Amino acid sequence: MIRESTGIEDPRFSAFDRAMMRRVLAVAGRGRGLVSPNPMVGAVVVRDGQVVATGYHHRHGSSHAEVDALSRIGFDAQGCTLYVNLEPCCHQGMTPPCTSSVISSGVSRVVIGTMDPNPLVSGRGIASLRQAGLQVDVGLLESACRELNRGFFKWITTGLPFVTLKMACTLDGRTADRHGRSRWITGEPARRDVHRLRADSDCVMVGGNTASHDDPLLLPVMVRARRNPVRAVVSGSGGIEPGSRLAMSVGDGPVFLFTSDRAARERVDALAGSGIQVISVPSTDDGLDLPAVLRELGARRITSVLVEGGSTLAASLLRASLVDRLVVYYAPILVGDPSAPGLCSDMGIHDIGRSLRFKLIDSVRVGCDVRMRFDPEG
Repeated sequence: MIRESTGIEDPRFSAFDRAMMRRVLAVAGRGRGLVSPNPMVGAVVVRDGQVVATGYHHRHGSSHAEVDALSRIGFDAQGCTLYVNLEPCCHQGMTPPCTSSVISSGVSRVVIGTMDPNPLVSGRGIASLRQAGLQVDVGLLESACRELNRGFFKWITTGLPFVTLKMACTLDGRTADRHGRSRWITGEPARRDVHRLRADSDCVMVGGNTASHDDPLLLPVMVRARRNPVRAVVSGSGGIEPGSRLAMSVGDGPVFLFTSDRAARERVDALAGSGIQVISVPSTDDGLDLPAVLRELGARRITSVLVEGGSTLAASLLRASLVDRLVVYYAPILVGDPSAPGLCSDMGIHDIGRSLRFKLIDSVRVGCDVRMRFDPEG
Protein backbone atom coordinates (compact mmCIF):
# COMPACT_ATOMS: atom_id res chain seq x y z
CA MET A 1 0.00 0.00 0.00
CA ILE A 2 1.32 3.44 -0.96
CA ARG A 3 1.54 5.78 1.98
CA GLU A 4 0.60 9.40 1.30
CA SER A 5 1.30 12.42 3.46
CA THR A 6 2.18 16.09 3.28
CA GLY A 7 5.80 15.14 3.95
CA ILE A 8 6.17 18.00 6.49
CA GLU A 9 7.09 15.70 9.40
CA ASP A 10 7.56 12.46 7.49
CA PRO A 11 10.96 10.95 8.40
CA ARG A 12 11.44 9.77 4.82
CA PHE A 13 11.87 13.38 3.69
CA SER A 14 14.63 15.79 4.66
CA ALA A 15 14.70 19.57 4.50
CA PHE A 16 16.72 19.16 1.30
CA ASP A 17 14.00 16.93 -0.16
CA ARG A 18 11.39 19.57 0.58
CA ALA A 19 13.53 22.29 -0.98
CA MET A 20 13.91 20.18 -4.13
CA MET A 21 10.16 19.56 -4.38
CA ARG A 22 9.49 23.27 -4.08
CA ARG A 23 11.91 23.74 -6.95
CA VAL A 24 10.06 21.05 -8.92
CA LEU A 25 6.78 22.90 -8.44
CA ALA A 26 8.34 26.16 -9.63
CA VAL A 27 9.75 24.46 -12.72
CA ALA A 28 6.45 22.70 -13.43
CA GLY A 29 4.67 26.06 -13.45
CA ARG A 30 6.56 27.04 -16.60
CA GLY A 31 4.10 24.89 -18.52
CA ARG A 32 1.12 26.88 -17.29
CA GLY A 33 -1.31 27.63 -20.07
CA LEU A 34 0.47 25.36 -22.55
CA VAL A 35 0.00 21.74 -21.49
CA SER A 36 -3.73 21.35 -20.80
CA PRO A 37 -5.43 18.93 -20.73
CA ASN A 38 -2.20 17.35 -19.50
CA PRO A 39 -0.96 18.24 -16.01
CA MET A 40 1.92 20.61 -15.27
CA VAL A 41 4.90 18.48 -14.26
CA GLY A 42 8.44 19.39 -13.31
CA ALA A 43 11.49 17.25 -12.61
CA VAL A 44 14.79 17.81 -10.83
CA VAL A 45 17.75 15.40 -10.95
CA VAL A 46 20.21 15.50 -8.05
CA ARG A 47 23.62 13.81 -7.75
CA ASP A 48 25.57 13.97 -4.47
CA GLY A 49 23.49 16.87 -3.21
CA GLN A 50 23.86 18.93 -6.36
CA VAL A 51 21.21 19.66 -8.99
CA VAL A 52 22.49 18.36 -12.32
CA ALA A 53 19.38 18.78 -14.47
CA THR A 54 15.86 20.19 -14.45
CA GLY A 55 13.03 19.71 -16.90
CA TYR A 56 9.32 20.20 -17.35
CA HIS A 57 6.45 19.36 -19.65
CA HIS A 58 6.64 22.20 -22.18
CA ARG A 59 3.42 21.73 -24.11
CA HIS A 60 0.74 19.17 -24.87
CA GLY A 61 2.28 16.38 -26.95
CA SER A 62 5.90 17.18 -26.07
CA SER A 63 8.26 15.11 -23.92
CA HIS A 64 7.26 14.67 -20.30
CA ALA A 65 9.21 16.34 -17.53
CA GLU A 66 11.28 13.31 -16.53
CA VAL A 67 12.47 12.72 -20.07
CA ASP A 68 13.14 16.43 -20.57
CA ALA A 69 15.35 16.53 -17.47
CA LEU A 70 17.17 13.24 -18.10
CA SER A 71 17.89 14.14 -21.72
CA ARG A 72 19.95 17.11 -20.51
CA ILE A 73 22.50 14.72 -18.95
CA GLY A 74 22.40 12.17 -21.75
CA PHE A 75 20.11 9.85 -19.75
CA ASP A 76 23.14 9.04 -17.54
CA ALA A 77 21.77 9.40 -14.01
CA GLN A 78 23.54 6.54 -12.25
CA GLY A 79 22.94 6.84 -8.50
CA CYS A 80 20.90 10.05 -8.83
CA THR A 81 17.71 11.06 -7.11
CA LEU A 82 14.82 12.19 -9.30
CA TYR A 83 12.23 14.56 -7.84
CA VAL A 84 8.90 14.89 -9.66
CA ASN A 85 5.56 16.33 -8.54
CA LEU A 86 3.42 13.68 -10.27
CA GLU A 87 3.81 9.92 -10.61
CA PRO A 88 5.71 9.03 -13.83
CA CYS A 89 3.52 7.49 -16.52
CA CYS A 90 3.90 3.83 -17.42
CA HIS A 91 1.83 3.59 -20.60
CA GLN A 92 2.25 4.47 -24.24
CA GLY A 93 0.35 7.64 -25.09
CA MET A 94 1.46 10.53 -27.27
CA THR A 95 4.92 9.84 -25.80
CA PRO A 96 6.60 6.63 -24.58
CA PRO A 97 6.28 5.60 -20.90
CA CYS A 98 8.46 7.75 -18.64
CA THR A 99 9.17 4.88 -16.25
CA SER A 100 11.27 3.13 -18.92
CA SER A 101 13.52 6.18 -19.32
CA VAL A 102 13.84 6.61 -15.55
CA ILE A 103 14.78 2.96 -14.98
CA SER A 104 17.28 2.76 -17.84
CA SER A 105 18.97 6.02 -16.81
CA GLY A 106 20.28 4.51 -13.57
CA VAL A 107 18.30 6.66 -11.15
CA SER A 108 18.37 5.00 -7.73
CA ARG A 109 15.70 6.99 -5.87
CA VAL A 110 12.51 8.70 -7.04
CA VAL A 111 10.66 11.19 -4.83
CA ILE A 112 7.09 11.78 -6.01
CA GLY A 113 4.74 14.50 -4.82
CA THR A 114 1.49 12.69 -5.51
CA MET A 115 0.02 9.75 -7.38
CA ASP A 116 -1.43 10.27 -10.84
CA PRO A 117 -5.26 9.98 -10.70
CA ASN A 118 -5.34 8.82 -14.33
CA PRO A 119 -6.64 5.22 -14.18
CA LEU A 120 -4.05 4.26 -16.81
CA VAL A 121 -1.27 5.27 -14.40
CA SER A 122 -2.52 5.44 -10.83
CA GLY A 123 -0.08 3.38 -8.75
CA ARG A 124 1.21 1.43 -11.74
CA GLY A 125 4.07 3.81 -12.43
CA ILE A 126 5.21 3.60 -8.83
CA ALA A 127 4.91 -0.20 -8.85
CA SER A 128 7.01 -0.54 -12.00
CA LEU A 129 9.77 1.62 -10.54
CA ARG A 130 9.84 -0.41 -7.33
CA GLN A 131 9.83 -3.68 -9.23
CA ALA A 132 12.97 -2.45 -11.01
CA GLY A 133 14.66 -1.98 -7.63
CA LEU A 134 14.38 1.80 -7.29
CA GLN A 135 13.61 3.41 -3.94
CA VAL A 136 10.34 5.31 -4.37
CA ASP A 137 8.98 7.72 -1.76
CA VAL A 138 5.53 9.21 -2.35
CA GLY A 139 3.67 12.09 -0.71
CA LEU A 140 6.14 14.97 -0.41
CA LEU A 141 4.30 18.34 -0.33
CA GLU A 142 1.30 16.47 -1.65
CA SER A 143 -1.26 19.21 -1.04
CA ALA A 144 0.77 21.71 -3.05
CA CYS A 145 1.31 19.17 -5.82
CA ARG A 146 -2.41 18.47 -6.07
CA GLU A 147 -3.27 22.16 -5.95
CA LEU A 148 -1.00 22.91 -8.91
CA ASN A 149 -3.03 20.53 -11.09
CA ARG A 150 -6.46 20.85 -9.50
CA GLY A 151 -8.11 21.17 -12.94
CA PHE A 152 -6.45 18.04 -14.28
CA PHE A 153 -7.28 16.05 -11.15
CA LYS A 154 -10.99 16.83 -11.38
CA TRP A 155 -11.24 16.41 -15.14
CA ILE A 156 -9.38 13.09 -15.37
CA THR A 157 -11.51 11.55 -12.60
CA THR A 158 -14.95 13.02 -13.39
CA GLY A 159 -14.83 14.27 -16.97
CA LEU A 160 -15.82 17.72 -15.69
CA PRO A 161 -13.73 20.89 -15.48
CA PHE A 162 -12.74 22.58 -12.22
CA VAL A 163 -15.06 25.58 -11.80
CA THR A 164 -13.82 28.82 -10.23
CA LEU A 165 -16.41 31.51 -9.60
CA LYS A 166 -14.89 34.99 -9.52
CA MET A 167 -16.72 38.00 -8.11
CA ALA A 168 -15.77 41.59 -7.30
CA CYS A 169 -17.78 43.64 -4.83
CA THR A 170 -17.85 46.50 -2.38
CA LEU A 171 -17.53 45.99 1.36
CA ASP A 172 -21.32 45.71 1.57
CA GLY A 173 -21.40 43.03 -1.12
CA ARG A 174 -22.57 45.13 -4.08
CA THR A 175 -21.30 44.32 -7.56
CA ALA A 176 -22.56 47.50 -9.24
CA ASP A 177 -24.72 50.54 -8.55
CA ARG A 178 -28.49 50.39 -9.00
CA HIS A 179 -28.05 51.37 -12.67
CA GLY A 180 -25.76 48.39 -13.32
CA ARG A 181 -22.55 50.42 -13.55
CA SER A 182 -19.57 48.47 -12.17
CA ARG A 183 -16.52 50.13 -13.77
CA TRP A 184 -14.51 50.18 -11.78
CA ILE A 185 -15.22 48.71 -8.37
CA THR A 186 -11.72 47.30 -7.97
CA GLY A 187 -8.41 48.90 -8.81
CA GLU A 188 -6.06 48.10 -11.66
CA PRO A 189 -3.89 45.61 -9.71
CA ALA A 190 -6.96 43.50 -8.90
CA ARG A 191 -8.15 43.66 -12.50
CA ARG A 192 -4.72 42.54 -13.67
CA ASP A 193 -4.89 39.68 -11.19
CA VAL A 194 -8.19 38.60 -12.75
CA HIS A 195 -6.54 38.62 -16.16
CA ARG A 196 -3.92 36.23 -14.76
CA LEU A 197 -6.76 33.95 -13.72
CA ARG A 198 -8.09 34.15 -17.27
CA ALA A 199 -4.68 33.30 -18.71
CA ASP A 200 -4.41 30.29 -16.39
CA SER A 201 -7.87 28.96 -17.32
CA ASP A 202 -8.93 26.84 -20.27
CA CYS A 203 -12.27 28.66 -20.46
CA VAL A 204 -13.80 31.95 -19.27
CA MET A 205 -17.60 31.88 -18.90
CA VAL A 206 -20.34 34.48 -18.46
CA GLY A 207 -24.12 34.51 -18.60
CA GLY A 208 -26.17 35.96 -21.41
CA ASN A 209 -27.15 39.12 -19.49
CA THR A 210 -23.51 39.95 -18.79
CA ALA A 211 -22.58 39.30 -22.40
CA SER A 212 -25.27 41.63 -23.75
CA HIS A 213 -25.03 44.34 -21.06
CA ASP A 214 -21.25 44.60 -20.59
CA ASP A 215 -20.09 43.55 -24.07
CA PRO A 216 -16.98 41.88 -22.55
CA LEU A 217 -13.98 40.64 -24.51
CA LEU A 218 -12.98 38.07 -21.82
CA LEU A 219 -9.37 37.87 -23.03
CA PRO A 220 -6.38 38.27 -20.66
CA VAL A 221 -5.20 41.48 -22.35
CA MET A 222 -3.62 42.97 -19.21
CA VAL A 223 -1.05 40.17 -18.94
CA ARG A 224 1.11 38.24 -21.36
CA ALA A 225 -0.88 35.09 -22.11
CA ARG A 226 0.70 32.09 -23.81
CA ARG A 227 -2.67 30.90 -25.05
CA ASN A 228 -6.04 32.61 -25.06
CA PRO A 229 -8.81 30.75 -23.24
CA VAL A 230 -12.04 29.58 -24.80
CA ARG A 231 -14.77 32.12 -24.09
CA ALA A 232 -18.21 30.76 -23.32
CA VAL A 233 -21.62 32.39 -22.96
CA VAL A 234 -24.52 30.56 -21.31
CA SER A 235 -27.82 31.91 -22.60
CA GLY A 236 -31.07 30.16 -23.36
CA SER A 237 -32.00 32.93 -25.78
CA GLY A 238 -28.64 33.11 -27.55
CA GLY A 239 -27.37 36.22 -25.76
CA ILE A 240 -24.47 37.27 -28.00
CA GLU A 241 -24.99 40.27 -30.23
CA PRO A 242 -23.70 39.81 -33.81
CA GLY A 243 -21.65 43.01 -33.58
CA SER A 244 -20.33 42.40 -30.04
CA ARG A 245 -16.69 42.21 -29.14
CA LEU A 246 -17.03 38.47 -28.60
CA ALA A 247 -18.50 37.93 -32.06
CA MET A 248 -15.92 40.17 -33.69
CA SER A 249 -12.92 38.51 -32.01
CA VAL A 250 -13.35 34.81 -32.82
CA GLY A 251 -10.01 35.02 -34.61
CA ASP A 252 -8.36 35.61 -31.23
CA GLY A 253 -9.75 32.41 -29.74
CA PRO A 254 -12.79 30.16 -29.78
CA VAL A 255 -16.15 31.48 -28.61
CA PHE A 256 -18.80 28.98 -27.45
CA LEU A 257 -22.46 29.80 -27.10
CA PHE A 258 -24.43 27.36 -24.95
CA THR A 259 -28.10 27.77 -25.72
CA SER A 260 -31.33 25.82 -26.00
CA ASP A 261 -33.17 24.60 -29.03
CA ARG A 262 -35.77 27.25 -28.18
CA ALA A 263 -33.42 30.06 -29.22
CA ALA A 264 -34.40 31.88 -32.41
CA ARG A 265 -33.02 29.83 -35.29
CA GLU A 266 -32.21 32.86 -37.45
CA ARG A 267 -30.18 34.43 -34.66
CA VAL A 268 -28.32 31.22 -33.86
CA ASP A 269 -27.51 30.61 -37.52
CA ALA A 270 -26.16 34.15 -37.87
CA LEU A 271 -23.88 33.67 -34.85
CA ALA A 272 -22.68 30.30 -36.13
CA GLY A 273 -21.96 31.92 -39.47
CA SER A 274 -19.68 34.43 -37.75
CA GLY A 275 -17.53 31.61 -36.36
CA ILE A 276 -19.11 31.16 -32.94
CA GLN A 277 -19.53 27.53 -31.94
CA VAL A 278 -23.18 27.10 -30.96
CA ILE A 279 -23.84 24.16 -28.62
CA SER A 280 -27.40 23.18 -27.74
CA VAL A 281 -28.04 21.78 -24.27
CA PRO A 282 -31.27 20.79 -22.51
CA SER A 283 -33.34 23.34 -20.61
CA THR A 284 -34.64 23.05 -17.06
CA ASP A 285 -37.21 25.04 -15.10
CA ASP A 286 -34.35 27.30 -13.91
CA GLY A 287 -32.69 27.81 -17.30
CA LEU A 288 -30.10 25.79 -19.13
CA ASP A 289 -28.89 22.45 -17.75
CA LEU A 290 -25.57 23.59 -16.28
CA PRO A 291 -24.23 20.07 -15.58
CA ALA A 292 -24.78 19.40 -19.29
CA VAL A 293 -22.82 22.56 -20.12
CA LEU A 294 -19.91 21.37 -17.99
CA ARG A 295 -20.06 17.89 -19.52
CA GLU A 296 -19.84 19.44 -22.98
CA LEU A 297 -16.79 21.44 -21.93
CA GLY A 298 -15.16 18.39 -20.37
CA ALA A 299 -15.77 16.40 -23.55
CA ARG A 300 -13.83 19.13 -25.36
CA ARG A 301 -10.86 18.54 -23.02
CA ILE A 302 -11.39 21.73 -21.03
CA THR A 303 -10.13 21.14 -17.49
CA SER A 304 -10.70 24.54 -15.85
CA VAL A 305 -13.43 27.18 -16.14
CA LEU A 306 -13.36 30.71 -14.72
CA VAL A 307 -16.89 32.06 -14.31
CA GLU A 308 -17.01 35.87 -14.25
CA GLY A 309 -20.74 36.56 -14.04
CA GLY A 310 -23.43 37.47 -13.82
CA SER A 311 -25.44 37.09 -10.65
CA THR A 312 -28.02 34.72 -12.14
CA LEU A 313 -25.39 32.32 -13.48
CA ALA A 314 -23.49 32.55 -10.18
CA ALA A 315 -26.62 31.68 -8.20
CA SER A 316 -27.47 28.77 -10.47
CA LEU A 317 -23.98 27.29 -10.19
CA LEU A 318 -23.88 27.73 -6.42
CA ARG A 319 -27.35 26.30 -5.94
CA ALA A 320 -26.40 23.24 -7.97
CA SER A 321 -23.11 22.75 -6.01
CA LEU A 322 -21.09 23.14 -9.21
CA VAL A 323 -18.57 25.66 -7.86
CA ASP A 324 -15.22 24.19 -6.80
CA ARG A 325 -13.61 27.48 -5.76
CA LEU A 326 -14.89 30.95 -4.95
CA VAL A 327 -12.62 33.96 -5.52
CA VAL A 328 -13.92 37.31 -4.24
CA TYR A 329 -12.21 40.67 -4.66
CA TYR A 330 -13.36 43.11 -1.99
CA ALA A 331 -12.91 46.82 -2.72
CA PRO A 332 -12.64 49.24 0.24
CA ILE A 333 -15.76 51.17 -0.76
CA LEU A 334 -19.38 51.22 0.41
CA VAL A 335 -22.47 51.73 -1.72
CA GLY A 336 -25.11 51.45 0.99
CA ASP A 337 -27.91 51.05 -1.54
CA PRO A 338 -30.27 48.07 -1.04
CA SER A 339 -31.33 48.41 -4.68
CA ALA A 340 -27.79 47.80 -5.95
CA PRO A 341 -27.17 44.22 -7.17
CA GLY A 342 -25.48 41.75 -4.86
CA LEU A 343 -23.02 38.94 -5.45
CA CYS A 344 -25.68 36.56 -6.71
CA SER A 345 -29.39 36.53 -7.34
CA ASP A 346 -31.97 34.82 -5.12
CA MET A 347 -31.00 31.21 -4.45
CA GLY A 348 -34.15 30.47 -2.47
CA ILE A 349 -32.29 30.20 0.84
CA HIS A 350 -34.34 31.97 3.49
CA ASP A 351 -32.99 30.17 6.56
CA ILE A 352 -29.46 30.85 7.87
CA GLY A 353 -29.19 27.19 8.78
CA ARG A 354 -29.38 26.25 5.09
CA SER A 355 -26.68 28.73 4.02
CA LEU A 356 -23.92 27.56 1.73
CA ARG A 357 -20.72 27.34 3.75
CA PHE A 358 -17.15 27.82 2.61
CA LYS A 359 -13.70 27.57 4.16
CA LEU A 360 -11.13 30.31 3.66
CA ILE A 361 -8.01 29.23 1.78
CA ASP A 362 -6.15 32.53 1.86
CA SER A 363 -6.52 36.28 1.89
CA VAL A 364 -4.13 38.50 -0.07
CA ARG A 365 -3.93 42.24 -0.53
CA VAL A 366 -3.94 43.18 -4.23
CA GLY A 367 -3.32 46.90 -4.55
CA CYS A 368 -6.00 48.63 -2.49
CA ASP A 369 -8.29 45.59 -2.67
CA VAL A 370 -8.34 42.22 -0.92
CA ARG A 371 -8.63 38.90 -2.72
CA MET A 372 -10.12 36.05 -0.70
CA ARG A 373 -10.26 32.46 -1.92
CA PHE A 374 -12.72 29.92 -0.56
CA ASP A 375 -13.51 26.25 -1.12
CA PRO A 376 -16.91 24.73 -0.34
CA GLU A 377 -17.11 22.90 2.96
CA GLY A 378 -17.63 19.18 2.83
